[in-house]
Amino acid sequence: MNLTEQTLTDALKGVLDPNTGADFVASKCIKNLTLTDGDVAFDVELGYPAKSQIPGIRKALIAAAKGVAGVNNVSVNVTMKIAAHAVQRGVQLLPKVKNIVAVASGKGGVGKSTTAVNLALALAAEGASVGLLDADIYGPSIPMMMGIDGRPESEDGQTMEPLENYGVQVMSIGFLVAQDEAMIWRGPMATQALEQLLRQTNWRDLDYLIVDMPPGTGDIQLTLSQRVPMTGAVIVTTPQDIALMDAKKGIKMFEKVGVPILGIVENMAVHVCSNCGHVEHIFGADGGKKMAAEYGMDYLGALPLTMQIRVQADSGKPTVVSDPDGEVAGIYKAVARKVAVSIAAKNKDFSSKFPSIKISKNT
Repeated sequence: MNLTEQTLTDALKGVLDPNTGADFVASKCIKNLTLTDGDVAFDVELGYPAKSQIPGIRKALIAAAKGVAGVNNVSVNVTMKIAAHAVQRGVQLLPKVKNIVAVASGKGGVGKSTTAVNLALALAAEGASVGLLDADIYGPSIPMMMGIDGRPESEDGQTMEPLENYGVQVMSIGFLVAQDEAMIWRGPMATQALEQLLRQTNWRDLDYLIVDMPPGTGDIQLTLSQRVPMTGAVIVTTPQDIALMDAKKGIKMFEKVGVPILGIVENMAVHVCSNCGHVEHIFGADGGKKMAAEYGMDYLGALPLTMQIRVQADSGKPTVVSDPDGEVAGIYKAVARKVAVSIAAKNKDFSSKFPSIKISKNT
């Protein structure tokens, strides 16, 4: 059998993307395939960040190519190219931000901010350019969790530079007001402040901007989900019936304004006693899993109720950076990868490709 492009691509079809289950040929990830006297070279372009998986993917593709008769040397270059994806109709896109992901919950106290922070850090660890916007205006906890103390600088008096830690760009109302100062604002004032934080921050070429939404489904949340160009939302809940009931309201709100739900994260799913190892479902078992199945949504993962997650977030070194190879960080990274893969499968935003039409009176 002669070595041809066809025999080579047939062999490469046997290598499946560990995240999508599709082969790299069918998903059109393989580019620039060249054959020169038994030397094979090609590029693989992933649409999501997967830095930790690249060596394994590369190894599998090289092995598949070397299994073809007549192949001597194989050169594979695996890269990541994250595209901008479609948002709600009629909402103005943000320059230098490809995808905005809202992290939301129907009620407070379910670990939404902790999830948002670790999701942002996990995406950054996998090689993406990530920003984090603290939209929880009445309880901004992101500065503390991200270990950032300072005020944003403004060079032109109009826009602000994001603060940064652990490779993530961050903006929060908490940087602009005293820590113990109460935000006694009505809805419209809070919403306007948030829009300013979002649009007047000089985000630097972000693949993903994670927005930690205020809990609930009130005026602020509704206005934000109508005005912020969102690629999708992640719903955080606990297995408790009351939390699930409120989470369903959050799902309905996003559906009404045309923001796709990227999946459900179940927090505090199980407690393992640190003394005796006894496993207990304090808030009930598999509530989030059942809800995801009921609504036909992705179940992104379950996080245990452990003191470690809380202590690490409170100390400004969240789990993904303080224990990057631990079990819990592994769960957050798996959640982040599922979110990114889900976004990569959505319709791309081609508005930047079209020329803007200007109508002139001088005709």
